Amino acid sequence: MAGFAFGDYTSARQFHLKTLPEEVGKYVILVGDPGRVNKIAPFLQDARQISVNREYHIFTGTLEDEMVSICSTGIGGPSTAIAVEELVRCGAHTMIRVGTSGGMDLKVQGGDLVVASSAIRAEGTSYEYLPTGYPAAADFQVTQALKQAGDRLLKNDPQRHCHVGVVQSKDSFYGEVAPETMPVSYDLNQRVPAYLAAGCLATEMECAALFSVGLVRHIRCGAVLTALWNDNRIKAGLTDTHTEDSSCAIACGLEAMRLLIQEDRQQRQ
Repeated sequence: MAGFAFGDYTSARQFHLKTLPEEVGKYVILVGDPGRVNKIAPFLQDARQISVNREYHIFTGTLEDEMVSICSTGIGGPSTAIAVEELVRCGAHTMIRVGTSGGMDLKVQGGDLVVASSAIRAEGTSYEYLPTGYPAAADFQVTQALKQAGDRLLKNDPQRHCHVGVVQSKDSFYGEVAPETMPVSYDLNQRVPAYLAAGCLATEMECAALFSVGLVRHIRCGAVLTALWNDNRIKAGLTDTHTEDSSCAIACGLEAMRLLIQEDRQQRQ
């Protein structure tokens, strides 16, 4: 790999993201779906595409006169960890994931926002970073900003709520939705009820990896998720809504990033 240094944190074009430090903002919005990058980019001023490689699509523009990037990660922990590592190498210090999830706790309905304060490490990537028993926790300041932004957005919407709490991160989508088809169904069918009994809000696939890398690399990370639906509500005989509209979570992530930029600026003065 001539011309690329894995240990170079300041000047090398990153191996997967294909970015240079001067092309990436210190503040980054992460999404799983590359298509969501194009939905968020118009909300930044002078947004321009920086690179496209594999699942990684990156735009950079400005928000509150601060350089901000948007980066897709693809699905799951391994590709998310790669993105975060290389963004850190480019100088990023604050990352907000704007993603989707399936509701688990009965109080979470489709269309609600879920701000993840921490993630159950029911996946593998985080174990390459943190020892067993160490929590994958979001940054408190980022979590506060997301909750504040979410409450503002939904204050006049009695049908939707902004929840804060623990989410589950997993590696297998179909292990969650069809555990009975798996040879290890005995394990899956025991774990999920335990998570529910402990108040887990939603299930997704990236937060544990994001938070773990953030802790190890000493950067701020948080996440806001759209609850697409909640099958547990249907099973319990409750009404639920199915949505694929992530616009509210996008607005929440952008507003939270705006708040963090403003707070950081005030602290520097």
